[in-house]
Amino acid sequence: MGRKDASTARTPVDQYRKQIGKQDYKKTRPMLRATRLKAEAKKTALGVKVEIYLIAYTTFVYMLFPFPVDVLCEY
Repeated sequence: MGRKDASTARTPVDQYRKQIGKQDYKKTRPMLRATRLKAEAKKTALGVKVEIYLIAYTTFVYMLFPFPVDVLCEY
């Protein structure tokens, strides 16, 4: 008897997950695909931004020091 009572009682988290799962079934396949592609684009956009910043930083550093250090230290 104790098992039966324990299985029927759901935590709020389980109820929330079940409700969200029902909402996903209402979406059409193209809507789900668009959501997935949007999430993937967000993830890759960060990587692209980091690459651009690294390239800009290295270019800036090379512009500051275009000559070898020995040439600049002649007295």
